[in-house]
Amino acid sequence: MAVPERLAWAVDTLDIQAGERILEIGCGRGVAVELACDAGATVTAIDRSATMIEAARQRNAHHVAAGRAILRTAALADADLPEGAFGKVFAVNVNVFWTGVPARELDVIRRALAPGGTLFLFYEPPGAARRDDLLGRLRLDGFATEVLTGGDTLLCVRARPEGQVSA
Repeated sequence: MAVPERLAWAVDTLDIQAGERILEIGCGRGVAVELACDAGATVTAIDRSATMIEAARQRNAHHVAAGRAILRTAALADADLPEGAFGKVFAVNVNVFWTGVPARELDVIRRALAPGGTLFLFYEPPGAARRDDLLGRLRLDGFATEVLTGGDTLLCVRARPEGQVSA
């Protein structure tokens, strides 16, 4: 099955190092989970849809069996995640970041990030107004941000809690 360009670019942008612990928010059918595990990461993935988690579990059965993929049905705002466990947290096309006010979600992420950890929010296509709104919300919530682009339509906002140094 072909891998969508946005997911391949997202996982490439994460620059995964063997042994990293990564959280994916809104994993859908588990394509990025598979790519990240294949690159050497251990991935915890959440999605609020039990149907999507089951599809991701089937797609990644070998990674789940090997302990490289942990898949859970949960909305981010309510997710019970281990504190300081993830060096990288990412989401692809998860609208709560782009169309909502994700204060609770950002609190959950901040607690789940390891010291020096990084949040990656990917969206296609974001539009300048949505990008600027997200940057403003992240900055107000104490995140330092950087915008990365891939091609004409792919965008990533990379964010770190201010005061933290990257690992």
